[in-house]
Amino acid sequence: STANAPEDDAPNRYSRPERTAYGRYSRDANSSGSSLPSNSLEKRIEELEKELAKERQENARLMKMAQDKEELIGKLKEEIDLLNR
Repeated sequence: STANAPEDDAPNRYSRPERTAYGRYSRDANSSGSSLPSNSLEKRIEELEKELAKERQENARLMKMAQDKEELIGKLKEEIDLLNR
């Protein structure tokens, strides 16, 4: 059960900063909305959406790597058990 603990924490660990970052960008856009033309805000939104997509891809890649390593650890533990017998 301890092997599953890091996986259980991972979604919570990644979702909090993402929500915090989103909130920060939303406040920045709202506070400066009157001074920037709407096309500048649209460009900024597009940039942030691209950045978010890249971060999500990186997050998925890292989660896959972690899962692969967990699987390898499990296989190696099984092999150690067999060798010990």
